[in-house]
Amino acid sequence: MTPALRETNFQLPGQTGFYRGKVRDVYALDGDRLIMVATDRISAFDVVLPEPIPHKGQVLNQLAAFHLAATADVVPNWVEAQPDPCATVGHRCAAYPVEMVIRGYLTGHAWRTYAAGGRELCGVRLPDGLREYDPLPGGPILTPTTKAAAGHDEDISREEIVARGLVPEAEYVQLEELTRALFRRGTALAAARGLVLLDTKYEFGRDDAAGGIIRVIDEIHTPDSSRYCFAEGFDELRARGEAPRQLSKEFVRQWLIGEGFQGKEGQTPPPMTPEWCAAIGARYVELYERLTGRTFVPATAEAPTETPAARIERRLGEWLSANPAPNT
Repeated sequence: MTPALRETNFQLPGQTGFYRGKVRDVYALDGDRLIMVATDRISAFDVVLPEPIPHKGQVLNQLAAFHLAATADVVPNWVEAQPDPCATVGHRCAAYPVEMVIRGYLTGHAWRTYAAGGRELCGVRLPDGLREYDPLPGGPILTPTTKAAAGHDEDISREEIVARGLVPEAEYVQLEELTRALFRRGTALAAARGLVLLDTKYEFGRDDAAGGIIRVIDEIHTPDSSRYCFAEGFDELRARGEAPRQLSKEFVRQWLIGEGFQGKEGQTPPPMTPEWCAAIGARYVELYERLTGRTFVPATAEAPTETPAARIERRLGEWLSANPAPNT
């Protein structure tokens, strides 16, 4: 079976800090640099599931790199280089403490809230009579969330963000504008590949070392941050009240719901068989190839004698030695 990367514990040249997120291991370096290693951990409902998914980290890292390059003319991003298919080096930014979620269709969390009777989401009123997968009246809506260090992110309105001092109003207006611009580009990129981008989220940070410019940080337009459906048959299936074929992590969430798990207090994630983990990995690879038009080449095939962690640490060390930080 393909070896999966559950976690890393590197000691890198110039390392000043380390943080383990739900999916990524993050290394702070001197010279205002940051390294994100995309592991094969998978989370849903803000809970890390018990088994890693083969190839998932590589898919996320390479898809993020693909889309960050494809949107660099829209918003500057944090990326400097990708020394390994699972690792990215970039600018360390002061992250804004909100995630900018944008929705073009009534799906996922928004649909579950609506189906339970909710008609307001992050200060946005929704009319009666909508069905799952319906396009949202008036166009895409912004439904930001807080960024929880642990536990669940929480929906929050624009007014609350400003009133609580999470983001200055002038900067939050910029975040909204950048979010809509990125979503327009992401929608166009998806349509060119025969997909519908239903919703997604973006994270932004302020690069004080570069004069305070706002950069998009972390991943964008990946199956962990976005929902996609195949465009073919989408409107017909939706009109009949049937679920269009999805190409995103939503099928994992639906499986968990079917197993009685939604990340609520006292709930335990269901067991995951090797076959199920392999099937999830195959869906990630399918989305990568569909979105990029490229054939997926497993990083394990490039260095079959090394463990994934050893390969990544070696390549990062080589790159950092050849590209020292500007102030070193």
